[in-house]
Amino acid sequence: MNTNHLYLIKVGEISLKGLNRDFFEKRLKNNIKAKIRGYHSHIITQKGRLFLEIDASCPQEVVEHALSTTFGLVGYAKCLRVAKSEEAIREAARTLMGEEPFKGGVGSYKAESRRADKHFGFTSYQLDCILAEEVHRIHPDLVVNVREPEMTIYCEIRDRAYLYTSPRAGLGGLPVSTAGKGMLLLSGGIDSPVAGFQMAQRGLRMECIYFHAYPYTSDEALKKVITLARLIAPYLQGTRLHVVPFTDAQLHIKAKAKSDETTLMFRAAMMEVANMLADKSEALCLVTGEALSQVASQTVEGLSFSDSYSERLVLRPLVGLDKAQIIETARAIGTYETSILPYEDCCTIFSPKHPVTRPDKEQTRANYDALIMEPFLLEAVANTTTYDFSASGQLIE
Repeated sequence: MNTNHLYLIKVGEISLKGLNRDFFEKRLKNNIKAKIRGYHSHIITQKGRLFLEIDASCPQEVVEHALSTTFGLVGYAKCLRVAKSEEAIREAARTLMGEEPFKGGVGSYKAESRRADKHFGFTSYQLDCILAEEVHRIHPDLVVNVREPEMTIYCEIRDRAYLYTSPRAGLGGLPVSTAGKGMLLLSGGIDSPVAGFQMAQRGLRMECIYFHAYPYTSDEALKKVITLARLIAPYLQGTRLHVVPFTDAQLHIKAKAKSDETTLMFRAAMMEVANMLADKSEALCLVTGEALSQVASQTVEGLSFSDSYSERLVLRPLVGLDKAQIIETARAIGTYETSILPYEDCCTIFSPKHPVTRPDKEQTRANYDALIMEPFLLEAVANTTTYDFSASGQLIE
């Protein structure tokens, strides 16, 4: 007979939201269910916890991927739900002893109980003792270590008793779509996917924009960015990638602008295009992967200049991080190996040997305005190609 599986989900920052908590919890539930669509599931709320009940036909790796890539939860574990009786709790503990990590019967452990229902007949300490008795009964070679155990068996007393082992850490943060919508400028580099991840952690929903200068940037470079969009899509609860044909605009800038200002001109043009696309998508802000002083155009003066061509707030979550910190996150979210593939983006191809680093804002604006970029930018927006990705990271044909 097919039975459902149950997952205990711990929420973090959401529990501090007071009167708005229902809004955040509802969004979190919807975000989880979007990644397990196609399987019958039900999520109920209890204080500080969600419980996901899902058809056993859903592979465990599908559930694990959904929960491990969803912002708003701080931990989760597959669990058993039984009656609030001593014998039912003992039986559940014995069942867990036959599963990982206890299955091998070697190492150290502790029992950890908590009672949301304070009227339950046993104290937390007494529950710990009951669990320890069952552990010792099944695995007599296991030793107790309450400070640094290799494994732990947990019991929570709520409407019923919930027992589990091996909880996994979640991403924390806030559910995506609780902080509005933005547009992520996604290059093929290390930084911008991490920037998107960081802002999704604060609840921002995002579409992505990539500037493609074919044939100066190759089809392989485009495929690389499509792969990056696919990799970050689960964290973003799905996304849309806008591929902007930028060759004509860049060639015009290259031909008409001062050589040392070309990168700044590119950035200003990108900001204008991003705002045009944001108008269509009703996005409230832009997100970039820029970090202060990382490259010549990312000085305070350079960033101030490019910002002056955005009607929207420009968020730079990596602005104060060094490269090692950014790389560490890129590795953790699985984008690093793709980001370092040797296919250059459009800015790299056209970058000057000696770029200006301290531009005079008013003079540089006058130089950019003299380029009369609008016809090129409108054409680029009109010929933009769009790719859609689901919440589970699949390209939607």
